[in-house]
Amino acid sequence: MRARGLGQGIAEGLDCEGAKLIEDCVGDPEDAEKTERASDKAGGNRDRSGGATNMEGDRRMVDMAQSRFSAPDILVNNACMEHRDEFWNATEVDYDKVLAVNLRGLFFLTKAFVRRLRDAGKSERVVNISSVREDMAFPGSTTYFSSKGGLRMLMRDLAVELGLLGIKVNNVAQGAVATPINTALLNDEPKLNALLAKTLLGRLGSAEDVAGLVAFLASDEASYVTGATSVVDGGLMRNYYEQ
Repeated sequence: MRARGLGQGIAEGLDCEGAKLIEDCVGDPEDAEKTERASDKAGGNRDRSGGATNMEGDRRMVDMAQSRFSAPDILVNNACMEHRDEFWNATEVDYDKVLAVNLRGLFFLTKAFVRRLRDAGKSERVVNISSVREDMAFPGSTTYFSSKGGLRMLMRDLAVELGLLGIKVNNVAQGAVATPINTALLNDEPKLNALLAKTLLGRLGSAEDVAGLVAFLASDEASYVTGATSVVDGGLMRNYYEQ
């Protein structure tokens, strides 16, 4: 997950529900340390893996959860990168960076987690933070859209393949959320107002809005939910296509 913004909000929300967390933070290590210190002051139970950036790192992260908390129960995939540019300007480097974080990294971390569940005979949950852009198309961010479209099908396929093991896999599709990744939007009043005009609730979402839905999908109350994308966008998708 990211060490600030939405990732921080999700981690804090799960903290409040009593979850024991192992985090792999993408981004500024200083942000990760601030988040961890805040959790410690609040009595949270959280640690960091030191970076699952490849398959060996994925295995170490799952091993850490096993050794610290006896067994991993829930995986939340939130790490995300976006590159904005016209399609004809996108480079191989841009493509590889975005897909490496948003799809490849998620794929292999989920694999390591699921193998541990299978070996332990456990049936638990995977929650992926996706985007309304797994369905909605806009110009200027093709690499990001490709990764989220891929995540949509990955979630659906894993729900089918892992369902007989009792493992639930779901996506949370967020709309525009007031976090650092949207700083440019927040500072562009005409674009912001145009977006708000298309959002039924007339406001941007917050990290807390998304964190509450993640906490639900990670809980026993969602034990019969799998293969689904749950949308938290203030009505953006509905209003956008109705107009």
